[in-house]
Amino acid sequence: MKKLILSAAVVFGSLSIYAATITTTEPVAKVVKVQDGYTEVSVDVVPVPVKTALQKAYPDAKLDKAYVNEKKEYKLEISVGDQKATVYSDVNGNWIKI
Repeated sequence: MKKLILSAAVVFGSLSIYAATITTTEPVAKVVKVQDGYTEVSVDVVPVPVKTALQKAYPDAKLDKAYVNEKKEYKLEISVGDQKATVYSDVNGNWIKI
C-alpha cells in the first residue's frame, strides 16, 4: 500500500510540473521626446549682440549650434576646449541662464 501511495504521489507530482505556466517578460523601453520650443537655426543667423556677449563672457568659446524660440531667446551650445555647455540669451545679448 505504501508503494501504491508513493507511486501515485510521484505520478501526480510529475504531471503538475507541466501545469505550471512560465511567464517571461521582456523589458519595455519608452522613449520620451520633450520639445522645449526651440528650433535650430544657422550660427550665421545669431544676432551680433548675442555673439558679442558670448565673446565677452567666454573669449575662447566656439559656437557649435544655435536654437531660437518664439520669444527670440537663443539657446547656444558652445564648446570651450574639451568642455561643452549650453547657455541661454535674449536677442539683446543679456544672459538668461548660464
